[in-house]
Order: sequence, then C-alpha cells, then structure tokens
Amino acid sequence: MSAPARRVVVVDYGLGNLFSVCRALETAGGAPEVSADPKTILAADRVLLPGVGAFGDGMSGLRERGLVEPLREFAKTGRPLLGVCLGMQLLLSVGTEFGEHEGLGLVHGRVTKLAPGAADGRRLKLPHIGWNTLRPEGAGWAGTPLEGMAPGSPVYFVHSYAPRPEDPEHELASCEYGTTRFCAAVRRDNLSGCQFHPEKSGPVGLAILARFLEL
Repeated sequence: MSAPARRVVVVDYGLGNLFSVCRALETAGGAPEVSADPKTILAADRVLLPGVGAFGDGMSGLRERGLVEPLREFAKTGRPLLGVCLGMQLLLSVGTEFGEHEGLGLVHGRVTKLAPGAADGRRLKLPHIGWNTLRPEGAGWAGTPLEGMAPGSPVYFVHSYAPRPEDPEHELASCEYGTTRFCAAVRRDNLSGCQFHPEKSGPVGLAILARFLEL
C-alpha cells in the first residue's frame, strides 16, 4: 500500500508558474493545494512560495492579497517553507530590482543584480539561463531539501538577480557563472529557498521537492 501524498500549500500571489510547480510536486509525491487564502496558508503542513518576475511586483502581489503577515507568522511555526526563484528572493530583507523594495525579511540580506564576467574580461549575458552545478556552503545540506544531493548536482536557472545573505550560515549552496560566484540557495531554521527551478531540473529537482515534502 503506497504512502499517502504529503499536503503542501502553493501560494498564489499572481506571479507564480503554478501549473508546472504543482505537476512537479505531484510527481514527487505531494498533494498541492493552490491558495491565496491567509487562513489556509497558516494552517498548512508546509508551504511553497513560487514566483517568476520582478521583486517589487512580487511584494505588491503579496500585499494586495494580505499575505505578508501570514507568511511571516507561518515562518514562526517551525513548519517547512520553501521559496523558489522569485519566491526565494522575497524571503530576504531587500530587493534591488527597479529600485529598493522591502521583502519578507525572513532571511537577512539583499537581492542584487549579477555582474558576471568571463576569464577574458568579457561581460556575460543576463539573464543567466540554463544548467549549472551546486556546491555546498554554510553548515551543509543535512536537514534541508538538498539533503542527499551530491555536490555538483545540475539544476536549471533563469535569473538576473541573486540573494546575498548577511550571515554566511544562511547560504546553503552556491554556483559560478563565468568568474562570478553567486548564492544559489538559502536556509534559516525551517526556511529554505532556491534560486533555481526544481520543477525544471529533472530528476535532481524532483528529488529536492521530495525531500522538502518529507521535512
């Protein structure tokens, strides 16, 4: 007899790639529920905050739906919360895309634009699109969605900005784009976030989502 699917609320604030995220969660053994209801989010077993777009627009979408404080309150419960791409960036204190914007402040730090260079001095194109490999940072991957992943695991990115946590222990993984190193995943207690798209990262991404569902 198969184990029951693990419930997860996927936050809808108007900027998420909800269909592909939910399909990936189902494949990984989850039972996703898309919701913009604060009470549903606060009562969730675990929450996934997706997102594609600009930081300021993301925070506006959360504020318009009354979701900023519920997400902050959920973070205090100790239950797992995973941010993906823009959703991960919104976990930080400040985003600098098209001006400075206050984030959720759940991970202290800023989201800043990449300035990737090549070894020959050229400036590489933005956004950074495609596959890249993860390396462990901070306290390692135990107890996080990346637990069990091998260093060098390939994941898929589409982004021009990346997080810069104030505390090095909150950096979970890093990557390099040309000669530029950037933070690819963050963690703080029950919170974690990935700049890459696990729903587009094949078996590695599905394994990361499955581990999140087990937390």
